[in-house]
Amino acid sequence: MSYDESKRFERKLAVHTAPALLGLKCASLVSLDCNEFNVEACAEEFNRRVGDRGLKMRILCSCKKRALMFLYNESLLSDRLTSAETSALLERYGYGSQKSVDEYLNILAERTACRSDFPHEIGLFLGYPIEDVLGFIENKGKNYKLCGCWKVYGSEEYARRMFISYDKCREYLCDKLNEGADIYRCLKIS
Repeated sequence: MSYDESKRFERKLAVHTAPALLGLKCASLVSLDCNEFNVEACAEEFNRRVGDRGLKMRILCSCKKRALMFLYNESLLSDRLTSAETSALLERYGYGSQKSVDEYLNILAERTACRSDFPHEIGLFLGYPIEDVLGFIENKGKNYKLCGCWKVYGSEEYARRMFISYDKCREYLCDKLNEGADIYRCLKIS
């Protein structure tokens, strides 16, 4: 991966995945242009450099033009997916029960790649409140109370606090990159 590609990749991560990188969120998504990035090399380099921090990245799905990357904190995602409420809901959506993080992600990847409509239960994997994920699915994305990082059907106050926190994470990492730090150094000092 060239220096320029690496810097562009770091910028994408800072903008789109900062809350997950900094441990505030269990996972984030980032879409990469396959003409701009060697997607496999980006994921491999990321996993090599931050694996000791429990962070991982995998390609969720891809086509000729774009790849949807799933960045996650394995411990936080495991806690989320194995909680009684989340695992029961995932079972309801056809994921089965008592799966490992990798097994759940394999099913999510299959559902993302093979469906004409997006699997909206992905919000559970991204750490969104369960009532908001269910509200989105049941209302088909309409009738929400608030729209920010996700559509809110439950607590507006909680969502507003999280949106502000997510923005602060993004601002912190972007500021550090603007000061000349690389994202991997930022993660070691955060």
